[in-house]
Amino acid sequence: GRGCKGTLGQGWNRAQGQRWNRAQARTRHLEAAARAAGLAAGDSPGAGPAATAAQRPGSPRRGPPTPGQGPGEAPARPRAGPAQVAQRGRHDRRHDPVSATLRAPRAPAPPHAGANQARAPAPRGSAAGGQWARAAGGGGQAAPPSTRGRSLARSLPQTLVDHERIRDVGPDRAASEWLLRCGAMVRYQGQERWQKDYNHLPTGPLDKYKIQAIDATDSCIMNIGFDHMEGLRHVEKIRLCKCHYIEDACLERLSQLENLQKSVLEMEIISCGNVTDKGVAALHRLRNLKYLLLSDLPGIREKENLVQVFKTTLPSLELKLDLK
Repeated sequence: GRGCKGTLGQGWNRAQGQRWNRAQARTRHLEAAARAAGLAAGDSPGAGPAATAAQRPGSPRRGPPTPGQGPGEAPARPRAGPAQVAQRGRHDRRHDPVSATLRAPRAPAPPHAGANQARAPAPRGSAAGGQWARAAGGGGQAAPPSTRGRSLARSLPQTLVDHERIRDVGPDRAASEWLLRCGAMVRYQGQERWQKDYNHLPTGPLDKYKIQAIDATDSCIMNIGFDHMEGLRHVEKIRLCKCHYIEDACLERLSQLENLQKSVLEMEIISCGNVTDKGVAALHRLRNLKYLLLSDLPGIREKENLVQVFKTTLPSLELKLDLK
């Protein structure tokens, strides 16, 4: 501690000495400038008081000569003390344009043009190659949600359809990305494992992985994104459970997709509060549907009419109702 204080004291004394030297140099410079101005105005060393007064009528009258002063010399200027020199130095630096420029606050640098631009997250392992891996970096899609059941404001950008992306990577890959971003899961043909991590989507040829089953439990899929499913040809099972944004328009859109009309065999709709009789009745267009589960749907009011509709249009359908 004592050595540290000694070092700090030495540094402070050194700084004080440097400031004093600068003040002394400035004082000498100002005195030299004053003498030069006096000589330019006519104060030559040999001029007398009368001549000086005649050349400068507005100059003040000089008093009696001080000891050591010649008859034609101006009275000696008293030497400024340290306080006056320091004050004069501060005044000069304050009005110095160069110092003022150096003291001016620097304007903040403009933000980078691409600082706020979102980039699509590429699935892990994409460096291994393959058409899916090369296409994973484009499309301008948002990052996948960390949790399921996002609010409408957050989930809307994730459900928007990127038709260019669908053309680049194919309908199954684009639909997989959309479903996983919204919190759903998919299962491919020939596999038992469900894909639920966006960053672990498989890589390889575009036509290798075909979606066979979709589990949208607690997801935020909505009608605006159902165009992703238009090109799916191998989907056999769809589960919609606790999907707060699924409504009648979604089921009507799903039943209008020609490929799904042929491929879907099983469907479950559970705890979707915005689904009513109208949306469920539209599922009769799925002509190969074999199993339909309807559970906890408070929007359904006429169960008997639905049963009659499905018996007429899909006589081989196994309809299971768990409605209050």
